[in-house]
Amino acid sequence: MSDFSAPVSDLDPSLDELELDPLPQADPAPEVVEVGKPAVARWYAVQVASSCEKKVKATLEQRAVTLGVSNRILEIEIPQTPAVKIKKDGSRQSTEEKVFPGYVLIRMMMDEDTEQAVRSTPNVINFVGHEERRTTGRSRGRIKPRPLSLSEVNRIFKRAQEKKPVVKVDLSEGDRISVTAGPFKDFQGEVIEISGDRSKLKALLSIFGRETPVELEFSQISKDS
Repeated sequence: MSDFSAPVSDLDPSLDELELDPLPQADPAPEVVEVGKPAVARWYAVQVASSCEKKVKATLEQRAVTLGVSNRILEIEIPQTPAVKIKKDGSRQSTEEKVFPGYVLIRMMMDEDTEQAVRSTPNVINFVGHEERRTTGRSRGRIKPRPLSLSEVNRIFKRAQEKKPVVKVDLSEGDRISVTAGPFKDFQGEVIEISGDRSKLKALLSIFGRETPVELEFSQISKDS
């Protein structure tokens, strides 16, 4: 796993969070490449099969070497933030949460060889980009990769660096819990709402013979077996 502290010169949250720039109404004019001008490495977002981000990263790193394009596929990143998972017994486990599940970011010099190396990697679905128009037939056109803008890249990695740790709890609505700390310690109840972003939940506790909704911190409860 790469360290995101390095400055950027690098997705269920969904792809919408990338805030892609509006697509042009007409096909863009072909790029004019100056003879002798060095290729520029850009960041691209690639959609991959669910939960296969790390597998795609490892496989593509190996394939880039084997196919002789490792000097043009420069970085493969999975932006992540720290997370804390609270287990059923109340213990905490440090882990990581993907910023954009189902996507990896690749800094590469786009050409026929590098594009094919990425597309043919197992569990890769497609580049993020726009669909090229087809002149005939009803099938969908090819997706043309669209490089991320510098502002998009900076926003993604800034989020990975600054986002507060996510607290995840192995609970769902309807589960029975026991309160282990706070003013309602030793009470038992049923989970009716979970707010993972706030690290809190609401549970119905029997107080003076009445079912009363109470907001609790994840750290104040344990799940009944």
